[in-house]
Amino acid sequence: MSLVNKPLLGPLVALNGWTFAMEALLYIRRTPALKKYNISFDPNLVKQEKAAKLPPFVQWPADNFNNLLEQPTQFYAVLLGLTMLGVKDKTTVFLAWSYVGLRFLHSMIHVTTNNVLLRFPAFAASSLVLLGMTAKAAWELFF
Repeated sequence: MSLVNKPLLGPLVALNGWTFAMEALLYIRRTPALKKYNISFDPNLVKQEKAAKLPPFVQWPADNFNNLLEQPTQFYAVLLGLTMLGVKDKTTVFLAWSYVGLRFLHSMIHVTTNNVLLRFPAFAASSLVLLGMTAKAAWELFF
């Protein structure tokens, strides 16, 4: 099997790889900060108490990692569905890579400046792309 036969698997693997990169950044920023800010590992402390002691810059990768485990799960499901339906037209492949690019952009904004006025348009655009791919899957399945 190759990307020629299953081109939608490329964006699926790419976004999953990016999610692991954000997880690595989470640990790179958080591990030294836990020691620096004397964060306790006491299980009786609520997550918010621990997070309140960390600077926002340290928390942003964790927040982004969590974001990458939310809506992108729909993306993975839609891509697998489209792949099972044999969809591999250039427009759908372009949309899939566009979604990955927009999520990459969203992540970069999130973990650097966390400027919501920049981050939200990237998120909204990725949502519209995902909606288009979902509509394509519905069309292929029902018509």
